[in-house]
Amino acid sequence: MVDILIVEDNEEICSLLADFLRAENYTVSIAKSGEKALSLYEKYGARLVLLDINLPDVDGFSVCEKLRKTDNVPIMIITARTNRDDKLNGILLGADDYIEKPFDIEILLAKIKGIFKRRLAHEIISDGDITLNISNETVEKNGKFISFSAKEFELLKILMQNKGQTLTKEFLFNRVWGIDSESEMQTLTVHIKYLREKIENDPKDPQKIVTVWGKGYRWT
Repeated sequence: MVDILIVEDNEEICSLLADFLRAENYTVSIAKSGEKALSLYEKYGARLVLLDINLPDVDGFSVCEKLRKTDNVPIMIITARTNRDDKLNGILLGADDYIEKPFDIEILLAKIKGIFKRRLAHEIISDGDITLNISNETVEKNGKFISFSAKEFELLKILMQNKGQTLTKEFLFNRVWGIDSESEMQTLTVHIKYLREKIENDPKDPQKIVTVWGKGYRWT
C-alpha cells in the first residue's frame, strides 16, 4: 500500500507533486485518469488520495463518490474549478479538503501532514489478545509487545481490518507488496507462517489466521 495516490492528468503537476512528496519520504503512485485511479486503489490501496476533478474519462467527483462508498480513505480535491457549487459538491461527496490551483506546495504539505496526524493517530485495532496500533506500528499480545517487520505489520493490519472476510492471495500480495514488487507469491505464504508463529497460541493449528483452501486467508 502506498502513502499517497495522485490522480492528475497534467504531467507537470504530477511530476511536481510526486517529487515533493517523495522528498518528504512518502511513497507515491500516480493515475492520470479516473478509471486508472479506481483500479489502482482497488488493487493496492492508499493512505491518502490527491484528486483532480477534470480528468479525461470519469471525473473526480465520480471517483470521490465511488471511493467513499467503500472506504474511509482521506481525499483531498486539488482542482482549478473554484466556483462555490463545485466546492460544496466535493465536500458533500466526502472529500476531506478542497484546494484550488495554483496551490502553495508548503501549505499542501502541511495539510497532508495534518490529515495523516488526525486520521491515523491513536488508531487502534483490538481483537481478543491482539492489539495493533496503526499510528506507531506496534503489536501487542496479552499486553506484551511483539517485534514485526514492516511487511508483517501491513499484512496483519489488512487481515484484522477485514475480520471475517476471505481475502484472496492475489489481493493480499498486491496490497502489501505492490505493483512494482519483484517478489513472488510464495513470499506471502512465508509471511503468513511468520505471523502465525508470533500471534497464534499453536501455529500448527491456527485459530486467528485461517487458510481458506483454494482462495486465501481470513482473520476469524
